[in-house]
Amino acid sequence: MRKSLLATLATLGMLSAPLALASTIEIQVNNTMSEGGSESAAVERFAEYLEEQAPGRFNVRPFLAGSLGSEDGILELLNLGQTQISITGGNWRQQYAPEYDAITVPFLFSTWEEVDAYMESPSGQRLVEIAEEKGGLKYFGTQHRGPRHMTANKAIHTPEDLQGFRLRLPSLPVWLQVWEGIGAQVVNVPAPEIYLAMQTRQVDGHENSLSSPYTRRLWEVQDHIILTSHVQFPWNWVASSRWWSGLDEEDQALITEAIHVARQHGTEVERELDEYYLEELEKAGMTIVEPDIEAFREAAMPSIERVMADMADGVLEDATGGNGND
Repeated sequence: MRKSLLATLATLGMLSAPLALASTIEIQVNNTMSEGGSESAAVERFAEYLEEQAPGRFNVRPFLAGSLGSEDGILELLNLGQTQISITGGNWRQQYAPEYDAITVPFLFSTWEEVDAYMESPSGQRLVEIAEEKGGLKYFGTQHRGPRHMTANKAIHTPEDLQGFRLRLPSLPVWLQVWEGIGAQVVNVPAPEIYLAMQTRQVDGHENSLSSPYTRRLWEVQDHIILTSHVQFPWNWVASSRWWSGLDEEDQALITEAIHVARQHGTEVERELDEYYLEELEKAGMTIVEPDIEAFREAAMPSIERVMADMADGVLEDATGGNGND
């Protein structure tokens, strides 16, 4: 059993009172997920690494489960320099530079390598620059999450199987447009009501990472996992530029190293958890279906092209490696 994050940090001496050494640098690390996942594992590794390299220099304080605010609220605190670091989702891309947010588009990227390559491309770097200009963010890189798949009350192999299929989606316009283009009948249901909506046949399935059907016990109301991997939606490590600019170069270098180590650790923990969820869902009786991904991507392409037409010049080329028709 993993020790609790707070207990670990207390053991490291990293939850000391605010009036500790004057030279101690306080680092609040924010995330909306509860303790026990890859996110808190990454925060723990971040704290451990800093303590290993510079004992007593840093006071890492985790704020998990949105305890310091929502993602949008934390973005505002970062901009004001009132908190230090966040492991944040995709809100910052949509809020500051939606014209460069290719990552949110379903079926555009197939692998994490493609997502990371996009963030290193001219379009990805422009996205980072705008976020710093508008939001006061210092960007450090991605931490991989489990890809988003479908659950369904029947086997789904091709887009034709989605005719008349009521798919629960969050109210993200890009996702609604693409899935409607593929052929699904999209339904917006609040997340806490997903189980009941499936139980009462209000919806026929939903999409999310595998932690959703596992933690919600959806095997009781759904029969199939459809491995569409339609969105690779990363966490992103960002810091307040206002806070960051006030640090010494030596401290900046060490924090950057610690974030890199933490991102890699969190990614590995997430990979292990994703494998575990899939195994457990299959044990619980769910059938695992590997659909025709290329058929889905082909069906989605007209909608993808309409979405990408509204984005900045060069985004489609950078997202597809220069092969805009692929």
